[in-house]
Amino acid sequence: MRAMGGISMRSVRSAAAVAVCVLGVATAIVGPALVDGKGDGGRSGAADRRAQALRAGHEAAADSCKKPEASLRPSGASGPAIKRIKNREINGHKVGKLIAGVDQNSYRWGYRDPATGDLTGFDIDIVRAIAEDIFGDPDAVIYRTIPTSQRIKALQQGKVDVVVRTMTVNCDRIKDVAFSTAYFQAGQQVLVGEGSSITGYNRTLRGKKVCTAQGSTAEAELDRPGSGAEKLGAIKVKPVPNQLDCLVRLQLGQVDAVITDNALAAGQAAQDPSVKLVGSRFTDELYGVAMNKDDEDLVRRVNKVLADYRKGGDDSPWMRAYRKWLAEDFGGAQEKPAPPDPVYKD
Repeated sequence: MRAMGGISMRSVRSAAAVAVCVLGVATAIVGPALVDGKGDGGRSGAADRRAQALRAGHEAAADSCKKPEASLRPSGASGPAIKRIKNREINGHKVGKLIAGVDQNSYRWGYRDPATGDLTGFDIDIVRAIAEDIFGDPDAVIYRTIPTSQRIKALQQGKVDVVVRTMTVNCDRIKDVAFSTAYFQAGQQVLVGEGSSITGYNRTLRGKKVCTAQGSTAEAELDRPGSGAEKLGAIKVKPVPNQLDCLVRLQLGQVDAVITDNALAAGQAAQDPSVKLVGSRFTDELYGVAMNKDDEDLVRRVNKVLADYRKGGDDSPWMRAYRKWLAEDFGGAQEKPAPPDPVYKD
């Protein structure tokens, strides 16, 4: 029985089963918005008018979307969003922290270290880099664990400043939120139990129950006319709040397959040798840091952080994080790991 961090697979599976209950708590964590006493997250009427103009521009861009991964050029300037973050007050007290929406259940990306209980992983390292650039302190972060289905809403309602949670940049999402330049490339793949007759995203899914996370690109792929579940003859079960819920259902025999990002599935397969990835990835997807569409200066600031994060070749912060968190489990899917080249709008 394979162990992880000194914990037996029996413990891991028990923790995974409990995770379904924990995820309900995660939704509640993203409760009332943290505001500075004005009831609107600190945005003034003038900012609202500016936001409407920006929103119209973003929607127009989304309608003619060709390169959703194109983002704003980097800048270290402190505009309205950065100033709001730096001057944030909670219950009348200045806190001086970034609020980040993250995952706590994705092994190697955003998860709680079983030894310390701290949030850790590849995505968490990026959050810490953003906090260090803004505040000079990588620990200047308030983490909010949010389910997949609530990522966009949390940004729109001002409950978080950024979402760093293996979130794919695509044409639909840029209608609702802004993204940084891409920091990782992944793709959808099929996860099944050992001994399964399923060989990939193909006809072997006919008559099989397939699980996806609500609001995920995997769900969108299954819903896609002409190439999704209907064409394959797969049975799409009701989507769940988080992709880890799908792993639990697969372990319990309630579904036959899970469709999710191969970067996440590789971590799941590393945790549990009774599951495996099959076939090849059938989409190409880029992860970005998501932000409120109105926070243009924050987008530019995050892009500055990511530009620095990519520098240095094999000794770059990106490569060091990759070797630390992902190389062991994901190395077989990436022969020559490297951060995606940034694409800019202007």
